[in-house]
Amino acid sequence: MCGIVGIIYKDSTCVTEELLRKMTDKMLHRGPDAEGFYINENFGMGHRRLAIIDTSDSANQPFLFKNKVLTFNGAIYNYIELKSELEKQGYVFSTNSDTEILIASYDYWGEKCVERFNGMWAFAIFDAEKNKIFCSRDRFGIKPFYYYTDDKKMIFASEIKPILEIEPVTEVNIQVMLQFIAVNLTEQTNETFFKGINKLQGSHNLIYCLNTNNFEIYRYYDIP
Repeated sequence: MCGIVGIIYKDSTCVTEELLRKMTDKMLHRGPDAEGFYINENFGMGHRRLAIIDTSDSANQPFLFKNKVLTFNGAIYNYIELKSELEKQGYVFSTNSDTEILIASYDYWGEKCVERFNGMWAFAIFDAEKNKIFCSRDRFGIKPFYYYTDDKKMIFASEIKPILEIEPVTEVNIQVMLQFIAVNLTEQTNETFFKGINKLQGSHNLIYCLNTNNFEIYRYYDIP
């Protein structure tokens, strides 16, 4: 279990490490082994790491690969097979982590890389060449991914608490609360108990364009 966070300001406001640390500190329990930050002016990502596969510092996150940066929570079970495929295409790896395989898979296959993954994940990749952020959640929503957006910013995180640290949402989503009380439903929509805070649903990708500050969400997997 790891923790990921990110924030995008839609104006010229610069992200600071102090701001990202306020968010990651709320998820210390998710990743006691390491923390890291990546900042690119008005956009930043943070990570709390629980080291499992490759415990060396070289696999710490956010993980840089060519002109891409990854913050990732989860496990790619078939990373060894994917590594073999990518090595045949000329890729050379510096770690034994599934993290490096994930971002290299995106580098080679693009957004369709998630169709090749066997595992559980919630991640965000900053693609500097295309100036976009590619976010994804595993097919059955095992790993969490929450987000908040308004006219000034977009925030995402593995839990709601880091989002509340930046945007103190106090209004309850009455509809979701009533559905939970009446019939114990909580996962039927992308909404949460906090009005304005949503979750990226399982089997979905979120693409954020940093040029236009618009994003789209689409389903990449369904059961026939």
